[in-house]
Amino acid sequence: MNVQVPVTVLTGFLGAGKTTLLNRILTEEHGRRYAVIINEFGEIGIDNDLVIDADEEVFEMNNGCICCTVRGDLIRILGGLMKRAERFDAIVVETTGIADPAPVAQTFFVDRDVSTRTRLDAIVTVADALNLPAQLAECHEAAEQIAFADVVLLNKIDLVAEDALVAIEARIRAMNPWARIVRTERCQTALETLLGQQAFDLKRILEIEPDFLESDHAHEHDDNVTSVSLHSEVALDQDRFQDWFSALLRDRGQDILRSKGVLSLDGEDERYVIQGVHMLMEGDFIGAWPETAPRESRLVFIGRNLHEMDLQAGFEACRVR
Repeated sequence: MNVQVPVTVLTGFLGAGKTTLLNRILTEEHGRRYAVIINEFGEIGIDNDLVIDADEEVFEMNNGCICCTVRGDLIRILGGLMKRAERFDAIVVETTGIADPAPVAQTFFVDRDVSTRTRLDAIVTVADALNLPAQLAECHEAAEQIAFADVVLLNKIDLVAEDALVAIEARIRAMNPWARIVRTERCQTALETLLGQQAFDLKRILEIEPDFLESDHAHEHDDNVTSVSLHSEVALDQDRFQDWFSALLRDRGQDILRSKGVLSLDGEDERYVIQGVHMLMEGDFIGAWPETAPRESRLVFIGRNLHEMDLQAGFEACRVR
């Protein structure tokens, strides 16, 4: 009899803190080995560079959303993992920020090989306490992520007043009274409250979505949400980049749902990482460039009306001349 490997689906809207949580899972001393599957919406992968180096196996799927265009890749990677299941104890699947978790969860029931060898343990949704109300109003994916959650990690609570937090929690409970809500700053909570929960309840999901197990379950994204990926093998001038990027977020931040990049800055030997949600941005150096990695800058934007922002021209103007 095959032992089923537990799988945690880690979801949450753009910029909620999924990668921060994933880094904790990979680096803390918890005695378990995880294989990780990362899915990105843009054609240039960034998240794999933001995941701290670890012994675990990390697989990346780019240029499509795991709940639709690259779902076959998920099945293929899971099949490959099962051939060496003795090398890890569990699997974490991190979805894109605009993924509907329903088709992802469905994969673990409707594909015979996957359902035989794996068990969906829980859907953990990371929610941005500051931006969640607006996200729920504008994007149905944010609502789906809350509705399907077994655990909601209400993150960034330090940015929100207590009365607003109480209101947000009440809204989450109205959408999903079964989910356990965990308040946190920078995803700092005991991992045993998130992993190995055996919390996914198929009967409850069928109450929410009776056609959940139908094989033709489809998901359509908001066509107004697109991504732009930028790349440069020439180092960037620090001052020009900061001026351009800061002005861009200030003037067009409402349309920029997510920005993230790994940059090669002129005169610096370390990689510089930036991450932004709307008009909020933070950046920091994360260490030397790996010997096997080229020194190049990669920057991804996800949002609306990106074609109006002249992103390519602005980015190229930051290159060292």
